Amino acid sequence: MPDVVAPEVRSRMMAGIRGRDTRPEMLLRKGLHALGWRYRLHGRTLAGKPDLVFPARKALIFANGCFWHGHDCHLFKWPKTRAEFWREKIGTNIRRDARVLEQLRAEGWRVAEVWECTLKGRERRPLEEVLAACDSFLKGEERYCSIGIDRRVAAALPPDAEDNPSQ
Repeated sequence: MPDVVAPEVRSRMMAGIRGRDTRPEMLLRKGLHALGWRYRLHGRTLAGKPDLVFPARKALIFANGCFWHGHDCHLFKWPKTRAEFWREKIGTNIRRDARVLEQLRAEGWRVAEVWECTLKGRERRPLEEVLAACDSFLKGEERYCSIGIDRRVAAALPPDAEDNPSQ
């Protein structure tokens, strides 16, 4: 199915998609700051450049976009154009996320992923509930926490990658 907009227009549209300071990330930042948490932003020296870094707690929070990270939720829809490109792109992102998570945990970091759909869309949770889950994670000793439904789009992965996500 051909794209309905010209390549230049599509390029401009895609260039406008933000990789940081997104609305879900800003909601988390403001809410956690209001709860008294202090953090560093976009840890450039850490694998995956986590959105929020809490050095004193050796904890990280990623605010993951459901489309880009292949989250199987109501916000994820496979594009109808260039389907093979997008399957490869999303599959690569999922495999990279698994490698990054493994590396950060090996370095002793505790990691939480907050999914965009918990803060946006018809299945969103109350912000206070999401912030309480983040607060609980930060105060605790849990090594990994997925805030939201933890599902990945299995169809994006080659069959062997589902069994071994660390590839």
